[in-house]
Amino acid sequence: MLIKTYASAVHGVDAKTITVEVNAGGLVPQGSNFYHLVGLPDNAIKEGFQRFEAALGNVGKKVPRLKLVVNLAPADIRKEGSAYDLPIAMGVLAATDQINSDNIHEYVMMGELSLDGSLRPIKGALPIAIQARAENFKGVIVPKQNAREAAIVNELEVYGIENITEAIDFFDGVHQLEATKVDTRDEFFNTQNDYSIDFSDVKGQENIKRALELAAAGGHNVILIGPPGAGKTMLARRLPTILPPLSLREALETTKIHSVAGVLPADTALVSTRPFRAPHHTISDVALVGGGSNPHPGAISLAHNGVLFLDELPEFKRSVLEVLRQPMEQRKVTISRARITVDYPASFMLIASMNPCPCGYFNHPDKECVCGAGIVKRYLNKISGPLLDRIDLHVEVTPVSYELLANYDQPSVPSKDIAARVIQARDIQTERFKNMKNVHCNAMMPSRLAKEVCKLDQPCTVLLKTAMKKLQLSARAYDRILKVARTGADLSGSKKIKIEHLAEAIQYRSLDRDNWGG
Repeated sequence: MLIKTYASAVHGVDAKTITVEVNAGGLVPQGSNFYHLVGLPDNAIKEGFQRFEAALGNVGKKVPRLKLVVNLAPADIRKEGSAYDLPIAMGVLAATDQINSDNIHEYVMMGELSLDGSLRPIKGALPIAIQARAENFKGVIVPKQNAREAAIVNELEVYGIENITEAIDFFDGVHQLEATKVDTRDEFFNTQNDYSIDFSDVKGQENIKRALELAAAGGHNVILIGPPGAGKTMLARRLPTILPPLSLREALETTKIHSVAGVLPADTALVSTRPFRAPHHTISDVALVGGGSNPHPGAISLAHNGVLFLDELPEFKRSVLEVLRQPMEQRKVTISRARITVDYPASFMLIASMNPCPCGYFNHPDKECVCGAGIVKRYLNKISGPLLDRIDLHVEVTPVSYELLANYDQPSVPSKDIAARVIQARDIQTERFKNMKNVHCNAMMPSRLAKEVCKLDQPCTVLLKTAMKKLQLSARAYDRILKVARTGADLSGSKKIKIEHLAEAIQYRSLDRDNWGG
């Protein structure tokens, strides 16, 4: 008897429906294997026979010693992972007349079986559910831990089960499963600003807060340079709290990536706050951008629509930093293998931090640096020019005085007040770039467009020319200064770039000065 059940394979951040064809019957020659699995399965799927045979035995079912041929179609796509246990096991039961198979073709099923018949969570439940709805399946059956994640897809029945017995009883009509319901918009708006940290926690550092406000308003990349303990990491971790809230489309897109990577928290339906990823400096280039023999998203894709924080930037391997350049420009990562090419979104804000020298005290107001000028220069040269070219704001962080730290009565501006100004500036940019594809904020402007949008009057032109000469700024700083100045004007509600906006942008190009670091 031939039975078809349906599963799903995730490639990139999208899913493709897989037909699980199970044919039972025919004689098994003596000494031959009665179970045959074809269709480019990996080892995890091949080992699934031992899992589901034990699981069925422990719930009162069996795998008859008939000839069983299981085909995972289309056969030219490699199938990976243990989540095919459930559809194969249900197909075997239906093909051997142990369960009712009248409506088994209406559902996509995925789940890894334990030996006692219980189900373990899977990766990619959200894209699987999206694809099931697109292909007009009635519903999906997934492990209970993944049910809320899949249930944010409307017009689709989502059943979360704890063990295979529930699936068997459902198809046999013994009892009806209760569909998981999630109000997507309610889930989204109730947790949209659910941050445990706030800029009101930060004492002093008003100039750094202003720089991060500029960065958030224009989508600019930032590098913080300062001695140990000056507050670089503390400030960086609070950047997502002043970014505009995720839109529902961005939240769904972000959730898909986290679902595919298997890092979505248990029972979480939707990622509703801006992601913040802070990989350790020992990370490999594959772990950062994604890839591997079986491609998977890297840290930069997990930071999509959020912030990627690289602490102690010069400590990262140079090869790791260099692979960032293309994703920062194209805002996506393309992973190519012999049989498959996948794209992962990677539109993120980069915020990096570093000490100004190996000892950490170059330009410190109180402590003396013990590094020679040549040592400082070599340390800074660990960051390549092309990467530095993609960082708009270079911010020097100085230590906070005792008086500011001990002044508990001095109020500090909360994140919500800063975010309100950022959102206002972003609204101006949204209107400005409404007819331009893939340009949503000032940082995304190509050079040609920047010259049109960031026109300078005569006093500003003179100031910029003087700054380029007197501060020995490099040529690559020119466009960055214009874009940051445009963001400063947007924050103040000015249609023109004024001289104060340009002066503020110029001061954020520390590392472009030829004499910086000796």
